[in-house]
Amino acid sequence: MTPSDTPASHPFDRLTPQAVLDALDTVGQRGDGRLLQLNSYENRVFQVHLEDGGVVVAKFYRPGRWSDAQIGEEHRLAADLHAAEVPVVAPLPLADGRTLATVAVDGQDFRVAVYPRFSGHGPELDDTATLRWLGRFIARLHAVGEQAAFVHRRRLTPATFGHDAVARVAALDMIPPAQAEGWLAASQQALAMVDAAFAATPFTPLRLHGDCHPGNILWRTPEEGGGPSAHPGGPHIVDLDDAVMGPAVQDLWMLLSGDGPAMAAQLATVLAGYRQIRRFDARELALIEPLRTLRMVHHSAWLAERWADPAFPAAFPWFGHASYWSQQTIQLREQIEAMAEPALDPSTGLDWLD
Repeated sequence: MTPSDTPASHPFDRLTPQAVLDALDTVGQRGDGRLLQLNSYENRVFQVHLEDGGVVVAKFYRPGRWSDAQIGEEHRLAADLHAAEVPVVAPLPLADGRTLATVAVDGQDFRVAVYPRFSGHGPELDDTATLRWLGRFIARLHAVGEQAAFVHRRRLTPATFGHDAVARVAALDMIPPAQAEGWLAASQQALAMVDAAFAATPFTPLRLHGDCHPGNILWRTPEEGGGPSAHPGGPHIVDLDDAVMGPAVQDLWMLLSGDGPAMAAQLATVLAGYRQIRRFDARELALIEPLRTLRMVHHSAWLAERWADPAFPAAFPWFGHASYWSQQTIQLREQIEAMAEPALDPSTGLDWLD
């Protein structure tokens, strides 16, 4: 049988090695046959060796997730960062000069972008100089982000990342009956506190990375060089797939770990660097635990909605069981307690954060 005779169980199943090479050939990226699939769940990402000796990374977007306009805004932010010399791995122009193409693979349209290959390692978050550098780096990202606004991409709000996510999980009917009532009750109570925190905390939304955890920051030493950004080492931002409009602190809190005192010390160091470049409104610190809560709820909804993708059961075998939902309920109750506490205080006096 030909591929068209047997429908693929999931759209990404169509992306066989030959299909990927053929698709890239149509956009001016002719591979030499060497192909490596890289770790990615939301999209499908491949390292491709080209006939001209170059190596690129091709990203096939998940069908139906983003519109052309939304991806265009992602690419525009990357271009703006690159133009401002903020180290970013930005998409390359394709055969027609644009950075986004649509290719048909066995009757399925995929949006494709191609990036330079870029290697690095995670930042050393236990190093004070690194944390201060990251603060300056993210401040530079935000200085660019605030120069324009997303029109088509999402806004990070309690509705979009919280209430809507809970409604989607409930509609999928994936929670075992014995755990459903507890998780829904804890979610609703936690989100009521998130609503109150957002209502009480003034901030000006700006274009953010949105998913600025250490895995999305590649660090290079001066000896390794700066790669495509021509930067002498240091942090480089990758994967703007989740870029949103939201509060600046969203791109800071995921760098913190440990107990309260440890996170406060880390935050003080990050903000010391941040404030060298851009003003930070200390009132946004009240949003750290609410944002953590939204990430938890949103992550559960993301897993539930992607469960038909074969990559997800293989990568997250613990999801969906009664123990998972019980643990999530416990963690949401812990978040309720955390949100009832005073906001994380990075110093004995916050006057320097004005």
